[in-house]
Amino acid sequence: MDYSKIKLDVIDNVAVITMNDPSAMNAAGLEMVTELLDALNRVALGAVNARAVILTGEGRGFCSGANLSGGGASAREVEADGKPDAGRALETHYNPLVSMMRDFPMPIVTAVNGAAAGVGCSLALLGDIVVAGQSGYFLQAFRRIGLVPDGGSTYLLPRIIGKARAMEMALLGDKIPAATALEWGLINRCVADADLMDTAMGIAKELANGPMALGLIRKIMWESLDADWTGQLNTERQTQRKAGKSHDFVEGVSAFLQKRIAQFKGQ
Repeated sequence: MDYSKIKLDVIDNVAVITMNDPSAMNAAGLEMVTELLDALNRVALGAVNARAVILTGEGRGFCSGANLSGGGASAREVEADGKPDAGRALETHYNPLVSMMRDFPMPIVTAVNGAAAGVGCSLALLGDIVVAGQSGYFLQAFRRIGLVPDGGSTYLLPRIIGKARAMEMALLGDKIPAATALEWGLINRCVADADLMDTAMGIAKELANGPMALGLIRKIMWESLDADWTGQLNTERQTQRKAGKSHDFVEGVSAFLQKRIAQFKGQ
């Protein structure tokens, strides 16, 4: 697929996916969502040689939400009652994208520049490591247009920052600056805008040079959000079995015993 709304580059085993519609502050219309899903699928299936991903936005915004002017929440079918189905695009496009990110086989770093609003907020928070520039902010904008939060945000926010703050974001629709987001535990890093991509790339390269177990770690961490104690212990047991059969486990133990730096291959 040729991309017109995103860019895909590979730097030192890191796939850098950039939402690239700066005139709309990278509003996520259906075309962009389709391209994002295609790019992530290519990386997941090994068609792109990468072991970690950075997702960011071009220009002054990460993602301003669905594209209301065309190909986003406005792309909805009319039902029998003559009224639109505002959730149809979620089923066909947005939910597959956010589910792909949640179930991705390798670590994802999101580098948030400027606005992460609406579904853009969800895309940002789906990163395993979320890095934001000081000018970045997070916004549940749905109340402003009479809709409910989507993109998985009603699942993510209460689990990340608790019910009270999740309700505040969703009901009041206030901007949460990056510094506040860090204080709340919504993100991992808040850095100077000029340092955003260097910081994100440094983290992503470290992840890309790590063992294949990093993909397993992110998987069981996500699964833990819905698991009970006994079930999660069993998940750890079964996942440890898989990790213990990897080349990287053998290399890691050998490096430890030989007092050298491990050279992981992601295998």
